[in-house]
Amino acid sequence: MPEPSLGAIVLIDVHAHWGPWFFSMDVGPVDVNIELMDRFGIDIQLVSAIEAIVYDAPVGNRSLAAQLPADPRLRGMIVVDPRRLDEAKADLRELLAGDGRTRWVGAKIHTEYSRTPIDSPAMQAAIELTTEYGLPTLVHTWAGNVVDLADVADRVPDARVIAGHMGAPGWPLVPEAASRSDRIWFEPCWSAPDANRIRWILDQLGPSRLMFGTDATLIDPSVAIGAFEAANLTPTEHEAIMWQNATTLFTL
Repeated sequence: MPEPSLGAIVLIDVHAHWGPWFFSMDVGPVDVNIELMDRFGIDIQLVSAIEAIVYDAPVGNRSLAAQLPADPRLRGMIVVDPRRLDEAKADLRELLAGDGRTRWVGAKIHTEYSRTPIDSPAMQAAIELTTEYGLPTLVHTWAGNVVDLADVADRVPDARVIAGHMGAPGWPLVPEAASRSDRIWFEPCWSAPDANRIRWILDQLGPSRLMFGTDATLIDPSVAIGAFEAANLTPTEHEAIMWQNATTLFTL
């Protein structure tokens, strides 16, 4: 499959995963990612390893490294565990060496699986580390901690953070979070989305702070696609959210 050209890109998924989940689901092989990209017309998919998120970050990151060459549309997100920053620094140094930045474009931190609150010193140290290596960092947010993430972003010079799930049930707090820092973006995938939230956020903020993500392979991409379709995006909003913002932020 040829490398996608920028002029042809229309859909970038900034929040996806590779590997087996601990649920009763058959979503282990990278073939599942490829099939979903084919089915939904996803031009680039940013993936983190489930093994790295829920079990062992260094092992999972290296497992994903072996899978990324399977399809040129895949890009890696290095999982950072704030409890193991020495290992995270070694991962960043090794995986980004040489031409690694062409395949690894960001970092991922899951607050709940790492048992690290967003407003903790350990989380700030983790984001300082990923910022040192020049990586945008997608952080799992839920409820009120979407505002906490904005405060962390504001304290870390040059940070670029993406609030994964846009706080989920905390989405009404997004305008407050956006007002606290200009270094936070929002990605709204959610397994049980409320109606009209994306249009409401757009009417408050405009399209420059939102981007498209699916939470595949845990959630079928149709859920995220349907939520954006329901928002009745203008052509300008659609281009910004579906690929332009991600292209700029992740230097794709």
